[in-house]
Amino acid sequence: MAAFVGQSVRRLEDARFLTGSGIFVDDVNDAEQGRAYVVRSPHAHAVIDRIDTVAARTMPGVLGVYTFDDIADLGCLPCATQVATVAPMIVPLRPALANGRVRHVGDPVAFVVAETAAAARDAAEAVVVDYTPLPCVVDAVAALQPGAPALSNTGNESYRFQRGDQAAVQAAFAAAAHVVDIEVVNNRLVIAPIETRAAIGRWVDGVFDLFVSAASVHAIRDQLALVLGCPRDAVRVSAPDVGGGFGIKNCLYPEWVMLLWCARRLGRPVKWVEDRAEDFVSTAQGRDNFSRARLALGDDGRFLALDVETIAGLGAYMSGGGPGSSTNAPAAAMGGGYVIPAIFMDVRAAFTNTAPIDAYRGAGKPEANYLIERLIDKAASQCGFDPIELRRRNSIAAFPYRKALGTVVDCGRFAANIDDVLALADRAGFTHRRAATESQGLLRGIGVACFLETARGAPNEGAEIRFGSDDIVTLLVGTQSNGQGHETAYPQIAADLLGLPLQQFRYIQADTAEIPEGNGHGGARSMHMGGAALFEAARQVIEKGKPVAARLLQAQQVVFANGEYIADGRSVDLLTVARDTPLDTYVWNLLDIITFPNGCHVAEVEVDPETGQVTLDRYTAVDDYGTLINPMLTIGQVQGGVAQGIGQALTERTVYDPESGQMLSGSFMDYQLPRALDLPDLNITLTGVPTRANPLGVKGSGQAGAIAAPQTIISAILNALTPLGVTHIDMPATPERVWRAIQHAGNTP
Repeated sequence: MAAFVGQSVRRLEDARFLTGSGIFVDDVNDAEQGRAYVVRSPHAHAVIDRIDTVAARTMPGVLGVYTFDDIADLGCLPCATQVATVAPMIVPLRPALANGRVRHVGDPVAFVVAETAAAARDAAEAVVVDYTPLPCVVDAVAALQPGAPALSNTGNESYRFQRGDQAAVQAAFAAAAHVVDIEVVNNRLVIAPIETRAAIGRWVDGVFDLFVSAASVHAIRDQLALVLGCPRDAVRVSAPDVGGGFGIKNCLYPEWVMLLWCARRLGRPVKWVEDRAEDFVSTAQGRDNFSRARLALGDDGRFLALDVETIAGLGAYMSGGGPGSSTNAPAAAMGGGYVIPAIFMDVRAAFTNTAPIDAYRGAGKPEANYLIERLIDKAASQCGFDPIELRRRNSIAAFPYRKALGTVVDCGRFAANIDDVLALADRAGFTHRRAATESQGLLRGIGVACFLETARGAPNEGAEIRFGSDDIVTLLVGTQSNGQGHETAYPQIAADLLGLPLQQFRYIQADTAEIPEGNGHGGARSMHMGGAALFEAARQVIEKGKPVAARLLQAQQVVFANGEYIADGRSVDLLTVARDTPLDTYVWNLLDIITFPNGCHVAEVEVDPETGQVTLDRYTAVDDYGTLINPMLTIGQVQGGVAQGIGQALTERTVYDPESGQMLSGSFMDYQLPRALDLPDLNITLTGVPTRANPLGVKGSGQAGAIAAPQTIISAILNALTPLGVTHIDMPATPERVWRAIQHAGNTP
């Protein structure tokens, strides 16, 4: 029997995607369905004086026009993230439709349902809303200043979060030979998955049924039950193929509530597909924080302490996973893969008149890694250390290592990653490449940066194995793919464990009616948590089958190998045993241990000093993801994450007008995602150290690229600009920003 784990098996799901037979929400239309359109606020902050829906209700094809008054008995959208804050977290009420006040452009005010999408849009334009505009604030730092416009009567601060030993940090700084500090912005991002949000709400035999382009369907089910005031088993949430999510499709949105409520009210399905303009102003966004950080070092360059102060933007409301991105998630990764005896972090979170923030690829880990890597580069420059040697000297080398904020790193190859990537990136040839670039009137820089991911997401996961009468074995796992390749990777695991061919398996995900529990997508958790659950389910299947096989073979004991139970030279295969006695098995696997993907990346850039244009010329990475289920899929995940990190570093920034609160980067005319032409070949090498955190030895890879790329690219840009006296630049390093930095330094060639 072939071993499938570790093989670069081509994705089984790609056949349907490449032939156009994938099923997405927009491909599905129910009989007699209505189509919905959302009336959204054109103001960032305003009082709603009056909503007149009379004309809209009487337009042809209109089935209903609803405002807050119609849904006043529904609950508000909850915040699902638990954070140990200094004082109780303030979570403003967030009904599915605005109640008397809007707090960001795009806030839903009314919900229109008609026979067709065009009729719903026309009726929405006939809804008259009178507003009294209020002052707004779109920047988190400004929101916490005295006199800032307040989004509610409790002010703009939601919570303060502190973690670490402040006294130990202060003592270390007092005794340090060197102290460096930095102020950095982690820019707010529009996520822009290729498929916008979409769903169909149904009311079927007393059950709310949401068919949705989303992930984490079980969490959405549970939150919908709270809002709708019904038992969990009265809500079904399922997802077909999903065209990207990256975290922001994990949470509950107002539209999901309204679709189900309208379906029950009208007695017919209701479908809504978001357009791209709505996506920019209403879908959750990512990052958005400002940090001041200090690093203390000894005479020999050993790190002594790290002190971090952050102001995190939340947007206008507390989205379901919003607070985790500035608290629990960065705390686990703070300080990266380095030995730092004392760390203290202090976070204040502010509401602003902008779209809510939620988890986006890495969610807090990119911010934490960006901070420490930028500090290390500054320490090297300011204190006379070699930046590469400084990283080697302080890398975690003895395991297990308990970080200052409590997480325990079980294994890794931190210094070895540095050595390997420098060789693969031809660091020795950089001087020659720089000279060739300078001969063309350009600048060339190299950046070297490391990352430490903390992969787990929610603890615990479920998996089920079912044997069909047709001998097809169905795998049901509570995690969810929206592009990662689970439909291939999970059968690879099961094929090896059960000794069956890949084509013997069918994979089911993302349906609360089929899978009783699951903690879904997020935190690079699927192979670690879901794979471990599947491993345990397979182990139990094998054990269940042993007494059955012993009876069939008339043997006292049997052993299982390569899909067969064997005794005294005789054997019976697993499928024969399953036909005799049901072996179906479900497990809820308790596992709360974190894994620690890690790596080192190198980027080389060319900079045109006359225009500020940055060209990313080379990108090399050496990463450790433990055991590899499918190296090709892993490399694809890392490359995708790197591309998104490149976007944050070079092109992407969500911009709101500070006076009006209008989004100035509200379309792809003004918001630039990286294109294929912006990317060089992404050279990814995988060299894993298996973890003991799960029986497969895997570490999550889905978020790593987005965690590593930003600091690597900014480091390369600053290296190129150092001869001109530029020592700092914030993301994104657009041509204008780079040009202005050069002009400000005053050392143009």
